[in-house]
Amino acid sequence: MSTQTASHTISVLVANKPGVLVRVALVFARRGYNIDSLVVSTQQDSDFSRMTITSSGDPGTLDQIIKQLFKLVDVVRAIDHTGDQVIEKELALVKVKCPPENRTQVLEIVEHFKGVTVDFGAESLILQISGGSDKIDHVLGLLSSYGVVEMVRSGKILMARGASTT
Repeated sequence: MSTQTASHTISVLVANKPGVLVRVALVFARRGYNIDSLVVSTQQDSDFSRMTITSSGDPGTLDQIIKQLFKLVDVVRAIDHTGDQVIEKELALVKVKCPPENRTQVLEIVEHFKGVTVDFGAESLILQISGGSDKIDHVLGLLSSYGVVEMVRSGKILMARGASTT
């Protein structure tokens, strides 16, 4: 019997208090789940923060993690959005080696994917790419042949479509 591993995106609404992030991360760690991406930001009401967590593992274990999250005092809501109708976005800053002879090709790639050049140096460019994780992965694959010097990704954020609550 094989264990199925899937990627999950969980939205957790928490009280904006010190130590909440550690307690949430420990729930994942105790169950052997690695957190692949974590974004935390305050909400309209600064008493609350939203955590968007991307993690991979067994769906049954994830159910247990969500039940454990609800037991934490500062957790208001925890929802697995896997398979839901959501808008997902990520942001990446990518520094690429770019001597003048390669500049046109690199800029064409960036323009095609609606990216932005945020820094223009003599031998490198810093590019901003936003969109779904697959789009960013694809752009990084194309840019790798030019030499990615450094890259920073924001992690996935999401919002439920329509009247559904995130």
